[in-house]
Amino acid sequence: MLKVILNKHEEDNIFSGYPWVFNNEIINFEGVIENGKVCSVYTFDHRFVAYGFLNTNSKIMVRILSLDEHEVIDKEFFKKRIAYAIEHRKNLGWSATRLVFSEADFLPGLIVDKYGDYLSVQFMSLGMDMIKKDIVDILVELTGCKGIYERSDMPVREKEGLEQIKGYLYGKFDPRVEIVEDDIHMIVDMENGQKTGYFLDQKLNRDILRLYAKDQEVLDAFSNVGGFALHACKYGARHVDACDISQRACDEIMVNARLNGYTQLNTICTDVFDYLHKEEIKNKYSVIVLDPPAFSKTKESIKKAYRGYKEINMQAMKIIKSGGYLLTFSCSQHMTPDLFMQMVNEAAHDAKRTVQFLDFRIQSPDHPALLQAEEQLYLKCMILRVK
Repeated sequence: MLKVILNKHEEDNIFSGYPWVFNNEIINFEGVIENGKVCSVYTFDHRFVAYGFLNTNSKIMVRILSLDEHEVIDKEFFKKRIAYAIEHRKNLGWSATRLVFSEADFLPGLIVDKYGDYLSVQFMSLGMDMIKKDIVDILVELTGCKGIYERSDMPVREKEGLEQIKGYLYGKFDPRVEIVEDDIHMIVDMENGQKTGYFLDQKLNRDILRLYAKDQEVLDAFSNVGGFALHACKYGARHVDACDISQRACDEIMVNARLNGYTQLNTICTDVFDYLHKEEIKNKYSVIVLDPPAFSKTKESIKKAYRGYKEINMQAMKIIKSGGYLLTFSCSQHMTPDLFMQMVNEAAHDAKRTVQFLDFRIQSPDHPALLQAEEQLYLKCMILRVK
């Protein structure tokens, strides 16, 4: 097995639980380099640190698998890890849930989402991609699923030297599957939907609308397929507008609305930035949900993203009714909780509105984060009351 030798003191983060070794942390290799295979990591003075997947073509050269020198990294190892991850989700009792969340579940580069009887999977690292057949066999055995669809069509694979692909891995089925979330029926498109089909990380945040939506006029901005809008309807909103720039997303919202008999739901297919500037919607809404895409996917773009987040929050605060509730989100890992709160504070100042801070929320518990890897805490939510 190839040995990866670290620079002095680089092992400290790994021993603390950090899951990656970057290329600038390595001083030498001993043995034959086989990208995608398991390697062993050693300190500068040749003490064992960890086993991990190797890929010298990636900035993340080693993705940590185990700190136990006596552990055997074989199919049974991955079966135990996947079973450990699934056990937590069983306790949650959700039929649509994330079963495996990559490094946060000690399975670097593997995402598994469950939609009823079907699984949607992503292989994001070379090492995990090379054992794809074993992973599929394990998932079928442990879950008894009827089918598995691969959604490895994300740009991050190219950094691993992999092509973007999608297609069936197990069984043949209609990739448009029906799920039930909080007694709301929804169609999830596992083939063409966002991420693996749906934003499962927002489950508990959607359900919190039970506290705010009753008898209200609600705007679900950046609505995608309408998760927040549908929950607002379920919890008694008088009228709901779902605004998204994608006509496909708006069409899907209306499919889901009809599926549940929600007649108070309307879609607005336009750019959210433009819509929030319309004078005629001032004081129309008493609840606004801002759930934009990740404006920043790199550290270098955070300043521009900050301006985008601030703009939509400022405009939402300007138009919302006095006493209205604003649920505002960021799913960018580079928009840290402190930076996010600073941005919202500046937006309130510029909008000349006084704001009460009611709640701070993160991703649902089927999307865990390692304490040692702050970038995994990517989803932030502030719930505000605007005077």
